[in-house]
Amino acid sequence: MKIGIIEDDRLLNQAIALALRKAGYETVCAHTRREALALMGNEEELILLDIGLPDGNGISLYQELGGRREIPAIFLTARDEERDMLAAFDTGADDYVVKPFSMKVLLKRIEAVLKRNGGTERLSYRELILYPARKQVFMAGQEIRLTAKEYQLLEYLMKNQGQVLTKENILEQVWGLDGQFVVDNTVSVTINRLRKKIEPDAGQPAYIKNVFGLGYRIGDR
Repeated sequence: MKIGIIEDDRLLNQAIALALRKAGYETVCAHTRREALALMGNEEELILLDIGLPDGNGISLYQELGGRREIPAIFLTARDEERDMLAAFDTGADDYVVKPFSMKVLLKRIEAVLKRNGGTERLSYRELILYPARKQVFMAGQEIRLTAKEYQLLEYLMKNQGQVLTKENILEQVWGLDGQFVVDNTVSVTINRLRKKIEPDAGQPAYIKNVFGLGYRIGDR
């Protein structure tokens, strides 16, 4: 999922891009109205837009970009005057964030806007992020390549965070009828392969935990 960032403060632009990439998003960055019109295409599913740009007004720019296609937007600005907020919302803005802001708060607002606009489902736990529609997995901003069964197993664990899943549960949900014909250690072998790819230290797993005598779990109860 690609997010456009239009912010003339280069350090802030860079910081936002870094936070988004770490969260598993792709980014395209612009610092001016001219750059935004040249760089923003049909792939962005959301734009973060500063109202005050050096060569134009962010609200007018959003109207220009919106003339190409409908796209959700969150406005970023140091202003907190009511008239600016109303003007932004009148143009179709989905949210409005006043600087300075927390990156964690911004990420939550992005998730909320994408959800309201039918954005891609996103499962996350700590630095592990999974996009079911795209079958993509990111750990600390880096995409992780998984086999089909490794991905299906991880998705099943992520969709049931905090729950203990037995080997029988996993065989039934991930392997289906094939689970009747796999060897006894199939689940543990696949779990170990998965850990080597996503765990910072596979010997001391922080994500996929063994629950002694019961099964496996991602996340806290």
